[in-house]
Amino acid sequence: MTSLHGLKVVEFCEIAAGPFCAMLLADMGAEVIKVERPAGDAMRSWPPVNDGYSENFASINRNKRSVVLDMKTEAGLRSAKALILDADVVVENFRPGVMARLGIDYETMSAEKPALIYCSISAFGQSGPRSREGGFDLTMQAMSGIMSVTGEPGGAPTKCGVPLCDFVAALYGAFGVVSALHERQRSGKGQNLDVSMLGTSLAIAALQTSEYFGTGKDPRKLGSAHPRNAPYQAFRAKDGHFGMAAGNNGLWHLVCDVVALPALKSDERYLTPTLRAQNQEVLRETLEAVFETEPVAHWLAAFAEAGVPCSPINSYAEALDDPQVRHMGWVQDLTLANGKATKTFGSPLRINGETLAIAARPPGLGEHTEEVLGQLDPEALKTPVMSA
Repeated sequence: MTSLHGLKVVEFCEIAAGPFCAMLLADMGAEVIKVERPAGDAMRSWPPVNDGYSENFASINRNKRSVVLDMKTEAGLRSAKALILDADVVVENFRPGVMARLGIDYETMSAEKPALIYCSISAFGQSGPRSREGGFDLTMQAMSGIMSVTGEPGGAPTKCGVPLCDFVAALYGAFGVVSALHERQRSGKGQNLDVSMLGTSLAIAALQTSEYFGTGKDPRKLGSAHPRNAPYQAFRAKDGHFGMAAGNNGLWHLVCDVVALPALKSDERYLTPTLRAQNQEVLRETLEAVFETEPVAHWLAAFAEAGVPCSPINSYAEALDDPQVRHMGWVQDLTLANGKATKTFGSPLRINGETLAIAARPPGLGEHTEEVLGQLDPEALKTPVMSA
């Protein structure tokens, strides 16, 4: 039995951040009811589409049940309110003010259920001068500074290829929910969690913000290189690139041995990680002059034998087929709502040596509406909702 078994979560979310947050809770055993508008979560239309069913949607909506409610109607709002009052946790990612306008915001619902935990994920937060502005992963990467340190020196602004801001907000949201559950066990009271994509994106940039606070200077783009250590980046070999990280002097001396340049150990430019970082451009040129004489496989084998961390630059096909990934059992079979078989990357967590299994396939739109609403107290469905 996973740790959140018995917890009931109702999700009012679309696209990425909110649904991923709720799925993290579902992976740990929570019962998650995903409330969708009649047209469904917009991600249901995102390719790749397998016989009418989005595999993008499937990847962040497993272990949930889907209920369709038209919250433009009084009946839909009554059902939404009843679901909230029957739940332990609400996760929502509408723009600030929408849930209040519907009359199902934290202040309204916690007045009836003080133990309710309510997690709101938005671009900028629930208050402040930007709170009513929308945002997507791209705009948050731009706003938060991430794009200013991503890419090659002198190159155009570049976003991280993974939707970093969406998913880090989801992770903070799930962490906040679990923390609030601990507090509720102590005090019996719920909490109102305000999770901002801007704030969480700045929070994970602790090394960059501390560099700015400590020097007064903005961090700069370094491509794959590190601002405080070298050699620590992608290097060009005869037939491609590989990553190598010599994060301390001991590893650096091993690198010098592998490339047969022992004089570099006593070179005053390279005596410490800081000095190597300051001179890393000329260091890269020196090392690549050697690396370009042999293929990637040669250097991976040589550094692995010496004990220096190194890696190929994998595609996702290669990463997902790595023997460590296979050993951990992270790639799992998944059946879509239309019966089609596919695969997905499950939870990376292992508990007591076991990888978490997928308990339920991602739902079809509204698949569980009748079942879920039928389990609610009929009287609760008659209670009016005071929307603004």
